[in-house]
Amino acid sequence: MNAAGSTAVSSQAIQSDPPLPRTGWVLPRANSTATALAQSAGLPLIVAELLAERGVRTAAEADFFLHPRIEHLLDPYAMQGMAAAVTRVQAAIAKQEAILIYGDYDVDGTTAIVLLKTAIEMLGGKVDFHVPHRLRDGYGMQAHVLAAAAGQGVSLVISVDTGIRDFSAAEAAARLGLDLIVTDHHLPQELPDLPGLPVALAILNPNQPGCGYACKHLCGAGVAFKLAQALLEAWDLERTRSKILPSFLKMLAIATVADAVPLLGENRVIASVGIKQLRRPASPGLRSLMQVAKLDPARRTLTAADLAFRIAPRINAAGRMNVASDVVELFTTRDALRAGELADKLDRLNSERQQAEAGMLDQIDRRLQEEPGFQSSRCIVVEGEGWHRGIIGILASRVVDRMRRPAMVIALDGSEAYGSGRSVPGFHLLNAIESCKQLFTRFGGHSHAVGFSLPAARVPELKSHLEAWAALHVEEAAPSLRCHAVLPLDQITQALFTWLRRLEPLGNGNEEPVFVAYNVRLTAPVRLIKERHICLQLAQGARGATWSALGWDWAARVQALGLEQGSVVHLAYKLRENVHPEYGGLELEIADLVRV
Repeated sequence: MNAAGSTAVSSQAIQSDPPLPRTGWVLPRANSTATALAQSAGLPLIVAELLAERGVRTAAEADFFLHPRIEHLLDPYAMQGMAAAVTRVQAAIAKQEAILIYGDYDVDGTTAIVLLKTAIEMLGGKVDFHVPHRLRDGYGMQAHVLAAAAGQGVSLVISVDTGIRDFSAAEAAARLGLDLIVTDHHLPQELPDLPGLPVALAILNPNQPGCGYACKHLCGAGVAFKLAQALLEAWDLERTRSKILPSFLKMLAIATVADAVPLLGENRVIASVGIKQLRRPASPGLRSLMQVAKLDPARRTLTAADLAFRIAPRINAAGRMNVASDVVELFTTRDALRAGELADKLDRLNSERQQAEAGMLDQIDRRLQEEPGFQSSRCIVVEGEGWHRGIIGILASRVVDRMRRPAMVIALDGSEAYGSGRSVPGFHLLNAIESCKQLFTRFGGHSHAVGFSLPAARVPELKSHLEAWAALHVEEAAPSLRCHAVLPLDQITQALFTWLRRLEPLGNGNEEPVFVAYNVRLTAPVRLIKERHICLQLAQGARGATWSALGWDWAARVQALGLEQGSVVHLAYKLRENVHPEYGGLELEIADLVRV
């Protein structure tokens, strides 16, 4: 039993690529709540166990979790600052004042612009937007952009997905006579020697001190959406709830999934309802984007994974390749031909991004393997000259996947360095870089993702400081695989899978279940797929059905284990449904296995 009250199943070391083999499987301890929940809510016990692990205790809570509805959206006025923000925007609309929405260049920022701009225009307001150029402007509001807006007659600026740490820009807005409403979800500053919040007419951020809003993990577009919701409901409550909000949730679901916020509470409602609404993509932009992503909701039910890996990368490609304003045009144009052109452009940019990413990743992989210091480092920091600044965030995620440690990837550009970091549970990235704030020109982010710039000459200092900080604040732990429940193969049925589908949308905070089955027998020789992957035929019990289990990049590991027909293994797996018309059906995906 580990300190968290979970049981660990020992596993022999397995050589693998990426590095750091699994050394243990961690299962949640027995929960008496699950049995009572299964009885009161009429659930299969294993579904009740999975819900109990997610904090569900009662039949009412189970219904809320398994059947998210638009009525479950929270009252926007529960967010601190909402009343003042709504009053000011309503006045600007009534007086036909020029409004500027100041956004960001990623999925979260661009969709936030689309949602709020659409809402204000529906109410008759005059609104324009600004998306920063990733390389020229960087992240955050800039004083020169605000000055240009003031010169063009703008009187109200609304930031989306940015602004909570833009103190100098907020001061510039005040000097220029601009009213500023900050809508953001990033963590406010908490340093004793600096102000905690920028000066603004209103600040909407569930993470600001004193805000009692229940969902602390809204993405930036989610916070902007709450302002749009309040404005629209004040205008026409019935129409807003029956027609407008369901339509808005299509875009918001994409942002929520893409930003990897926990898919629990209101975020779960947003993602679930939004994905269902995406079955009917009404706007030309959404239809065109789904077409280039080869997603046909009429033929296959969409999942959060489709949004994360098919839709979001194409939207993000625009910002990474410095044409993020095209995303706003894509989702606001009513011209189907123009929408198709823009969707094709995003698809092409995404392909270019993938090519650039592959080349940079090859360089990083070689360094991780050849430079011994990376194997012992608690926090990976890797830098390179000429690396594309729009891709370093993706590369940081790739390094985390490979090394299972926090990682910073830094693009060197002459005397300047631009970095992006991603983290693992237990390592608070923003706290880590705040502890050496004197090194940076700019920085921001949250616990799991940060962005920053600093003089290139200070990168070695950053490396040593982060390594020292990690040694003091993070305990070394043996790598493990978090499993969720024991599910013998002979207990898998289509009916159970249908129940498990109700846990969707899956993602951060609501991970796809990993099941454990003990003493599973190989009923046929290992089948090799494209020299890297394998397919096993597995059965459990005297008369258990045979299941196909796919292992991606498992060929070398299976060879090292010496598996053959008749071998017995303990299996950690995910349950999948293959929709191929000829050989579809339920199948397993190997997460780990141990030869008995």
